[in-house]
Amino acid sequence: MEYDNPIDPLENYQNTRKKIGYVERSQATEADYQRIGFKSGLEVHQQLKTQEKLFCHCPAGIYHSNEDYDAEVIRHMRPTLSELGEYDGTALMEYKTRKQIIYRINNQTACTYEIDDTPPFKMDQEALEIALDISLQCNLNIVGEVHITRKQYLDGSIPTGFQRTAIIGVEGELPLTSKKVRLIQLSLEEDSCREISDIRHTRIFKTDRLGMPLIETVTYPDMFTPDELREAADYIRFLNRSTGKVRTGIGSGREDVNVSCRGGTRVELKGLAHNKWIPELSHNEAFRQWALLYIKDQLNSQVSDPDQWQMQHQTIDPRQQGFDDGLLEQAVKGNEKIVAILLPGFRGILSHFTQPGKVFGDELEDRLKVIACLERPNMSHCEELQPRLSQQTHQGLRQLLGGGPNDAHLVLWGPEEDIPTALETVDERCRMAFSEVPRETRKTFPDGTTVFERVLPGPDRMYPDTDSAPIPLDKKYIEQRRRQLPDQIIERYHQLQQWKVPEDTYHYIFSRDRFPLIKEITEMGFEGKFVGTFIGQTLKFVEGHYPPHPDFAPNKIRDLFFFIREKQLNREIAKKMLPFLYTQPHMNFEQILEQIHYNPVRKEKILEQLPRLHQEFSRIRHHQNSHAEVDWIMGQLHNQAIGNIPMNELRAEIEKYQ
Repeated sequence: MEYDNPIDPLENYQNTRKKIGYVERSQATEADYQRIGFKSGLEVHQQLKTQEKLFCHCPAGIYHSNEDYDAEVIRHMRPTLSELGEYDGTALMEYKTRKQIIYRINNQTACTYEIDDTPPFKMDQEALEIALDISLQCNLNIVGEVHITRKQYLDGSIPTGFQRTAIIGVEGELPLTSKKVRLIQLSLEEDSCREISDIRHTRIFKTDRLGMPLIETVTYPDMFTPDELREAADYIRFLNRSTGKVRTGIGSGREDVNVSCRGGTRVELKGLAHNKWIPELSHNEAFRQWALLYIKDQLNSQVSDPDQWQMQHQTIDPRQQGFDDGLLEQAVKGNEKIVAILLPGFRGILSHFTQPGKVFGDELEDRLKVIACLERPNMSHCEELQPRLSQQTHQGLRQLLGGGPNDAHLVLWGPEEDIPTALETVDERCRMAFSEVPRETRKTFPDGTTVFERVLPGPDRMYPDTDSAPIPLDKKYIEQRRRQLPDQIIERYHQLQQWKVPEDTYHYIFSRDRFPLIKEITEMGFEGKFVGTFIGQTLKFVEGHYPPHPDFAPNKIRDLFFFIREKQLNREIAKKMLPFLYTQPHMNFEQILEQIHYNPVRKEKILEQLPRLHQEFSRIRHHQNSHAEVDWIMGQLHNQAIGNIPMNELRAEIEKYQ
């Protein structure tokens, strides 16, 4: 017996991390992603800026505090057989949780439609037109008739248990920098509720967001690196926002990222609100699956007959067995049942690397939290990176269970009524480890890691909505809308590149739809690089550091440049004037010039000061440094130069003087 030689979890974590060839995202190359067969697609959700919700006349875009509600509706999940006599896996999982779903309703933003007591009104025309315009920009083939269907929603986020959705366009493409990404479809659908909390067997939602118009753009799995994935997500988000007809802000745009590796399966990373998280999360998910495939091979080599594998368990009482660890004592005080579980052949598996800072044991704990509703900490195992129970306790548990040198064990605790589900959950996940990477939806975190959220819904989850008639789309009407479309996003990208606008400004310019403003100002005769940099850097800085005025609008920047051109001022003065314009938009431009103490000075008057400043620098500096001298003289003349001479021209004159 090797009871006196337990596995070193941290060493095993590091070794298995090396064995699967995990590399940090910052060091990964295209060859690394080819090695593991990285593949990914997107489902991009974007709220539309409409006055009303999609299938009723409630106002869209009004949000309430968690405590601001007029009524509550309580529901429970009960799975039903499909026409084929089968249960949906997600429905069964949700049923096991025994969740009580509570909906908090505010009369201002909800009606009887939301709880399926009233048939839907006609689809909102404004939402349909926006969805059509975006579909055309995605080069999608527009459907001849819009057919509204019901998509099962089994997590409780929609009270009816289904979401009304309609396909608007199919089979399009997006032109990225180095490739084209195929689109499966663009759908128009109603948004779900906002979750307030999910604790134990109670999940609480707010219905203010429920029913708001939302488009979903779905790509094929054509992205083979995380960078391609981020570029595609940015392109779709920028394209949506370029219309000026979608909502912005937290939660208005969300991505579901589908990731797999060679031999793995589609796993959905749910609800990413920030595109900057996509590369790290997709990278780690692909390697998580790669690690699970390695675990599968390891288990099948350690267990002689996987089909006969059986976990063993027994209820324990720490007081009788002499286990005096704090967590177990706390469970006893809470009248919780404690169960020790033996996992034959699992030595080294529970501490096997899966994600940065996470091991296979975390896969079990995550599912216990979601399916059995056991709040963390809900278990401890013998190979934890940061042990929750003492080595003596684990030694005693191992002896109690009769475990051998090739076995592992864990102990879990919770209310007695939840323990059968907990045991079933551990057994099911361990059995999966012998054969597959589970198809599941995972919740994402900013550090690039994920946790189990629910089983991935089955493919047959849509059926016709008999309450809604098809909507015909006339070809002439579609062509009329096509002629009104703005430039493609990729053309705007190329234009910024031709102007040599710094690439670090692109995200801000497109996400805020500032390109039309840049184009308008350049058409006045200003250099594209200067205008793009001014909008992408100076305006962004001002927005982040000065209090906004409700009456400020981007067109005031256009008026500012028109004023500079008419007064023949140097363009650099716009940088000094912008903070005043942003915070006090009713002040006229002449008044702003007074505020910044602008003094019109001829270029020659400024340059004739160079000899004096050169001598002064020589007097106050003990060592000569040409760069330091140029910077110092620039600083002395900066305020005079603003509006009178371009800074790059001033620097050139100073360098020439030397």
